[in-house]
Amino acid sequence: MPETPGNSTLAPSEAADLDAAALEQEEAALAEESAVLFEREDDTLLVQLTGPWSLDMGLPSIENLQRELETPPPPRRVAFDSSELGSWDSALVTFLARAGELCRARGIEADRSGLPPGLNRLLELAEAVPEKKDAHTGAVRRRWLERIGALSIGFGQSAGDFLAFVGEFSVAFATMMRGKARFQRSDLALTIQQCGPNALGIVALISFMVGAILAFMGAVQLSKFGASIYVADLVAIAMVRDMGAMMAAIIMSGRTGAAFAAQLGTMKVTQEIDALQTMGISPMEFLVLPRVIALVLMMPLLCAYADVVGVLGGAAVGAGMLHLSLITYYHSTMEAISVGGLVGGLIKAATYGVLIAISGCLRGFQCGNSSSAVGDAATAAVVTSIVLVVVACGLYALVFNILGI
Repeated sequence: MPETPGNSTLAPSEAADLDAAALEQEEAALAEESAVLFEREDDTLLVQLTGPWSLDMGLPSIENLQRELETPPPPRRVAFDSSELGSWDSALVTFLARAGELCRARGIEADRSGLPPGLNRLLELAEAVPEKKDAHTGAVRRRWLERIGALSIGFGQSAGDFLAFVGEFSVAFATMMRGKARFQRSDLALTIQQCGPNALGIVALISFMVGAILAFMGAVQLSKFGASIYVADLVAIAMVRDMGAMMAAIIMSGRTGAAFAAQLGTMKVTQEIDALQTMGISPMEFLVLPRVIALVLMMPLLCAYADVVGVLGGAAVGAGMLHLSLITYYHSTMEAISVGGLVGGLIKAATYGVLIAISGCLRGFQCGNSSSAVGDAATAAVVTSIVLVVVACGLYALVFNILGI
């Protein structure tokens, strides 16, 4: 047949070459994909693994093997053929491990002799430590009496740990009184600066607002009886006896107590505390003593500062809202403040400082060995110190009432 423009014919050899090329391209495309082929031989199911197996590409589902195992008649033996297997990673190990679980659940023998030796060793390592049967079960809800007992035991253990820590600190403090404690004086000076001067701003803000709030609350009620002048007495007594020390303690719990816990917790995570013990240096003397001493020394000063600023906050409200003269407000304040109340507030502040510092250091030493545990330790330090401060405040109120202070 003669050739015409726009119409061409291929020779048989050229057509055969094109078919071979297309077949090779198809085989190459299949070789680039992982696949699982199944073949039945009597009571044996042959699983052929072909192509590369990688987590970066789509993998065959284990459900195909599960359907083959459930198709009647079920096989008694499963064998694997890896002659056409390409490169592989943990994806293939996971597939074969799950295949082994399916076979064991159905009592089917799994023959892995056709797999590479290295793959068999990885599977043996994966199956050496079986997963616990209750690893994925839901949490068992305990009875209320059992929960109360567990909480009581946990509270007792926490109280025991706290008392043991206080005892160790007492021994370290006695060592310091004999002049044999080992800690750096520069660390003590730095901690004093962090606990004292660096905290003046936040203490002033909170104390001023507390004094103003007390004056507002007192003015609303006392103005009904024409006794607005007694707002000065209310603010002075409340700030000097309780609120000055209490607010300073709460501020330092969130600011300094959490910082102590985070610092010591980080040192435990980085094994600096273990290094001190290895060198024969007591962490209680080197780390805890400077922090407790610094906070105990600064808390009474912060309390006195909070008292003054709180009274000024009340004076601002008294002069601005109640139109009281500052001289009259000053004299009423001086008459309301007693030496016993002032000294009692300073004693409370020193006690709160001990509780906050010990709580922060204790939670820091109890910190786990992870970054999230450092945050948990800081949170626990704040909660523990505030609870202890509130309990101590109640006990002081009871004792002062009995003593008539």
